[in-house]
Amino acid sequence: MSEAKELPPETSTTCVTEEEFRQGMSALSGTVNIVTTGSAENKAGFTATAVCSVSDNPPTLLVCLNRGASVHQAFAETKSLVVNTLDAGQDDLSNLFGGKTPMAERFTSNAWETLITGSPILSNAAVSFDCIVTDIKSVATHDVIFCKVVGIKQKQQAGALLYFQRNYHHLDNSRAPV
Repeated sequence: MSEAKELPPETSTTCVTEEEFRQGMSALSGTVNIVTTGSAENKAGFTATAVCSVSDNPPTLLVCLNRGASVHQAFAETKSLVVNTLDAGQDDLSNLFGGKTPMAERFTSNAWETLITGSPILSNAAVSFDCIVTDIKSVATHDVIFCKVVGIKQKQQAGALLYFQRNYHHLDNSRAPV
């Protein structure tokens, strides 16, 4: 194993600006997800591209959530959540959950169901990962939520809604081999 190289002093404490970072991140495409929690009248959800696989043993995802977000408290206290990955053409749903729409109204425009944890699963998502929260770590302005996947519902022949260069892009899977 090689030893870590020490950075010159002038680079060890400097960072790119927030604007430079955001501009660079706009070139990193991301799958658009609606992350949900709660049950009955206490549902909460938000749009996220900061979702990624951590491990397949045990199956684990991570979700990043800004601590200044209106839904932060609901997710800081939850024991379960669902990562609903959006299908091509679900731009409006992404905007609904990413905007200032009151929470109750966010859940009225689509069909929702539950699997194992009781957290809301979007019925027509490309794929939904039903999860138990195992850990939360605070990093800079965000909480990184680690969650173990306990159930999956996947749509056959789903596409994907991607976010790239500050715009939505649709990945159509209708021409996939059968």
